[in-house]
Amino acid sequence: MPVRNGRTLREWVGWVIVCAGVLVVVSQFWRFVSGNPVVLAAFVGGSIAALATALGTVPVLFSQKLSDRVQDTLFGFGAGVMLAACAFSLVIPGLEAARTHPVFGGGPWAAGGVVGSAILLGALALLLMDRLLPHEHFIKGREGHSAQKLRRTWLFVIAIALHNLPEGLAIGVGYAGNEGLRANALATGIAIQDVPEGLVVAVALLGAGYRRLFAVGIGMASGLVEPIGAVLGAAIVGYSAALLPWGLGFAAGAMLFVISHEIIPESHRKGHEAFATGGLMIGFVLMMLLDTALA
Repeated sequence: MPVRNGRTLREWVGWVIVCAGVLVVVSQFWRFVSGNPVVLAAFVGGSIAALATALGTVPVLFSQKLSDRVQDTLFGFGAGVMLAACAFSLVIPGLEAARTHPVFGGGPWAAGGVVGSAILLGALALLLMDRLLPHEHFIKGREGHSAQKLRRTWLFVIAIALHNLPEGLAIGVGYAGNEGLRANALATGIAIQDVPEGLVVAVALLGAGYRRLFAVGIGMASGLVEPIGAVLGAAIVGYSAALLPWGLGFAAGAMLFVISHEIIPESHRKGHEAFATGGLMIGFVLMMLLDTALA
């Protein structure tokens, strides 16, 4: 095969086919999203959260200094926002949806059983992903099956995706199951905590030895899973009203698992528990106010 600019003709043809396939997938994805108002709203909400993550990485382009105390405080703030979102935007609406749906009998015990089971299923799903997918924590290090066989960069990428997927699902389920103002409050709260999250991700990658532009690029890209998760959550729950309590509870359980298994341990590992807890309290109250004031 002749070589042109360092690539064979076969390689160029392969790249053209891949790009064409990506364009087809993207066009079909957009056609599906734009044809459903609820899914479109969820996509917009997830995209705003992704942009907030990207915005948070920008300071790393100009400075790499971020103390451990500040990082732990930001981790705590994000945990507080997610905790309040679980309670006020997911669990409570899920209980209300289960009580009012005839399939579940309308009783408080039946509603609690449905949402409680969904919370446990969401946590179990994230636990299985955590066990089966190799990934790397910023402080604790590598986990997962065959982690040593993957490059360290992709371990970070998988860890970030595991962290952001429940947020995207929560946004999508929120738009499918809540009124516009409450769903907007949920998306706004997640976007607010995504700003410091993006900063922490980029700083952690930079501290792990990656180049500045690469760290910022991965930090920005880490938010892209959120609009995808939002569309997935909205589409599944929008298929049937009976799935709404299950979807809300599942998203809450997934987020609770991430909070307890990832964020809080990371924020307490360096000895700044008081600052991390203070950030958690501020984040919780801020998200509570957003949810209750805009609902």
